[in-house]
Amino acid sequence: RPRRVGGILDALDERLPFTLTPGQQEVGETIFDEIARPEPMHRLLQGEVGAGKTLVALRAMLAVVDAGGQAVLVAPTEVLAKQHHRSIRALLGKLGEGRSLETPDATDVTLLTGSLSSAERREALNRIVTGEAGIVVGTHALFSDPVEFFDLGLVVIDEQQRFGVEQRAALVGKVANKPHMLVMTATPIPRSIAMTIFGDLSVSELRDRPHGRADVQTVFVNTYTHPAWVDRAWERIREEVQQGRQAFVVCPTINPEKADGERRLVAVTELANQLASGPLQGLRLGMVHGKQATDERDDTMAAFAAGEIDVLVATTVIEVGVDVPNASMMVVMDADRYGVSQLHQLRGRIGRAEHAGLCLLLAPLKGDEPRAVDRLDAVANSHDGFELAEVDLAIRREGDVLGAGQSGASSLKILRLADVDLIERAKDLAERVLADERASSDPLLADLITQAERVAAGEWLEKS
Repeated sequence: RPRRVGGILDALDERLPFTLTPGQQEVGETIFDEIARPEPMHRLLQGEVGAGKTLVALRAMLAVVDAGGQAVLVAPTEVLAKQHHRSIRALLGKLGEGRSLETPDATDVTLLTGSLSSAERREALNRIVTGEAGIVVGTHALFSDPVEFFDLGLVVIDEQQRFGVEQRAALVGKVANKPHMLVMTATPIPRSIAMTIFGDLSVSELRDRPHGRADVQTVFVNTYTHPAWVDRAWERIREEVQQGRQAFVVCPTINPEKADGERRLVAVTELANQLASGPLQGLRLGMVHGKQATDERDDTMAAFAAGEIDVLVATTVIEVGVDVPNASMMVVMDADRYGVSQLHQLRGRIGRAEHAGLCLLLAPLKGDEPRAVDRLDAVANSHDGFELAEVDLAIRREGDVLGAGQSGASSLKILRLADVDLIERAKDLAERVLADERASSDPLLADLITQAERVAAGEWLEKS
């Protein structure tokens, strides 16, 4: 699908109120080159929260639309899908409202989620199957059987770790000709991990500083030795709210029953009640966690984004969430119970506008947990997600760096930093073998492939 000059992509570039960063331009050109080729693109795009990944993806989608195809953007939650839909429509203006005499190169941006009424769903499905909708934004509802595409040319997966391999394959399998695929993550992945887990994907990184982002001051406080800081944290939240801003409070568990040895971890349900009747009494508090019904959780997140809630007490479900530029402060309770990259991802929820952000990492450490101190100090001292991803790997040294849900494997038990060069050489060798036509008739290789196919993907990764 060669890029067409003078279409909707060029029209968008002309109306953008800002210039693309060098990183966005470079990654964009790489993607344009790949989607012009007959073989499907498989690319992983990594970038900080707010680094401009969605704009890169939108420009790629418009290039496909200009070439006569359709593009789909899949988000992990309905709230995030609706946010993407709104932001894309806002960027495109009349270019996203369908073709007209005034805008002959325009297209329709259609939203498809599980909460649509029957009539809305029928209308959306009709726009998709007829090709009227050049861009489709949705959730897992896009994986369902009734969804048929006119000419699907590009699939964009936002926050790829939230979707299973089977779900991605189900969407790609809806069309005879394999579409291009771009998967995005705001959680930087170490190079060695990316090569091992996403070996079939080319990797691009957006390292430019996000537009209009204020610094987030991050402070680690050991509340075992400085208990008064807890009360001061609530005072600071009040000060932020009095200035018209909002705050997050993050807890590691949902219910207070869970204990960690002799230490009782802070539970979101318990702390929300304590704050509402105590230090934050009179403020508008909301609560979200993973055991709530999806609709309830989405409604609360939407209310927070609309400014109807001052303080959101939550678990890590907010790690991937709506954009709330007015949120300027975050308090993370029992911060030693999170990984480096996860803390950095959480911190990315604040400081998304011109207001300086403050993130307090509170943990009651008795002095015998040096690795926890190393992790928290690393987050407090660096704002570079790619650097922190490598620090995270160095601190853990080996083990389940991504987590079972993200990697598709139970763990990577023998991965070490020393393996990076070996993994890179193995990847290069595998690519050369695949490019060699004689390899398909090699009996030894055929035997090795047969053995590999008998082993589950997770077990094979553990043994590799």
